[in-house]
Amino acid sequence: MEVILALLFGLLLGSFLNVCIYRWPRDLSVVEPRSFCPSCLEALLEKYGFAEEEHVSPADLSVWMRDSQIAWYDNIPLVSYVLLRGKCRHCNAAIGWRYPLVELLTAACFAWFVWHFGLSLMALKFCVLSALLVGLIFSDLETLLLPDEMTIGGFFIGLAFSFLVPVPGGIFSAIFSLFGLSLAGRLGSFVEALLGGLVPSGAIWFGGWLFEKLRAKEGLGLGDVKMLAMVGAFLGVQGALLTVILGSVAGSVIGIIYIKATGKDASSYPLPFGTFLGAAALVSAVTGDTLTGWFGQ
Repeated sequence: MEVILALLFGLLLGSFLNVCIYRWPRDLSVVEPRSFCPSCLEALLEKYGFAEEEHVSPADLSVWMRDSQIAWYDNIPLVSYVLLRGKCRHCNAAIGWRYPLVELLTAACFAWFVWHFGLSLMALKFCVLSALLVGLIFSDLETLLLPDEMTIGGFFIGLAFSFLVPVPGGIFSAIFSLFGLSLAGRLGSFVEALLGGLVPSGAIWFGGWLFEKLRAKEGLGLGDVKMLAMVGAFLGVQGALLTVILGSVAGSVIGIIYIKATGKDASSYPLPFGTFLGAAALVSAVTGDTLTGWFGQ
């Protein structure tokens, strides 16, 4: 029963994540207006002489969004997508595959963590992390942007959880103990979360800065740095390092295959590295100490 409830709640939150993925990169409110059809909105903009959405101010865009709103019965997670056969009721445009996929993935993560940890603060922590990661994965894949609301906001949420759920690792506490400083309990967990976020993200920021100085082009976006800080705040330094390694390997392999298959220019194609980091962090969170322990050996 608990797992089923988690599954249903994950579907609902996944639906809200779709709103965040679309609106936050465009500096739009996620509170109002209610959900709308992007294709209906595009048709309205063309009707009134706006060639592209980017040419409209957020305030004016909100007005057009209200005229493209979706009825509640067409906005039920997964169910409406199936009943509508993946098409908008009004304009008959195809509904993007991202919408049901985000809902399904979020629901699956919630169900997994509640099944694994039960109804506990640990399960809540990992459900929150997975929701943030799913949002960032698809936001970067779709817009090449990682919203601060998820990265910076997630970093502070991770720090808050460190007082309630111990952060794994204990590496920094052990280092401090060498200097006679004892960081046990909640304080030790907070330090692990804080430095687990700042140290790995600071390291990849320095690597990106050095690459930019040597090659005269951006090698790493600041959004990726902030995203890794968030991951470290939740998973500690070991989880963050594992995320970097898995994300880099997956990004390199899949990126090369995709570039070769599509004939794109490898020197100029913007790889959505945040998507690979997010997927790697999800793997790290789901596998828990198993993969990090194996990697440590």
